[in-house]
Amino acid sequence: MLRIIVYTGLSLPFDEAKEILDSTDEVEVIYKRPIQRGDLGQAIKEHPDIIAIIDGVFHQSSAVGHKEILNVMKSGVKVYGASSMGALRASELDTLGMTGVGYVYTQYATGEVDSDDDVAVMLDGETLEALSVPLINMKYVFTNAVDANIITEDEKDELLKITKKTFYPKRNYSQTLSESDLDNDKKAELIDFIRTSPDIKKEDAKDLLKIIKKEIDEIN
Repeated sequence: MLRIIVYTGLSLPFDEAKEILDSTDEVEVIYKRPIQRGDLGQAIKEHPDIIAIIDGVFHQSSAVGHKEILNVMKSGVKVYGASSMGALRASELDTLGMTGVGYVYTQYATGEVDSDDDVAVMLDGETLEALSVPLINMKYVFTNAVDANIITEDEKDELLKITKKTFYPKRNYSQTLSESDLDNDKKAELIDFIRTSPDIKKEDAKDLLKIIKKEIDEIN
């Protein structure tokens, strides 16, 4: 039986993840909370064939290390990364065999972003619910808002400047807009746009699971 371990819960809740990739008679999918330093040493004892890293801790505990991932890959396990910690580590290890997927991974891989602060969020430790908005999501939405002629490039830069200077647990759209110089009509139009915009970290996580599912289907 093929065994897959997926570290998520924050960017993509477990129930939504299972709608895309769940256990069958041929495949066992094990979902785990965001990864931290030392978790892969235990995971390898479960003899996985594939490990997908989506979410991971940054500031609450020690982050998963590069050497841990390299050791897992050397043992023959295929490792994917997307969305958050997975995207960051994949951008650093893609030349060594880790597979990155999605917008966030590409942002890191191309050097558009280079800090873990861009994907960091405050979370509820029990429910894994995000209590703030990651900078990478806000950058994605504001860039698209420029393309949609809702805000100008200069206004986007102002919004991102406010966002970047805000400590990550306190980042949210309401706080950013309240500190901006946008007029009320433009704020209202931007709020409507934000409400209909995709959560890019979630979309990347979904895409990663779809890629793994497609690979499994081809094997079977």
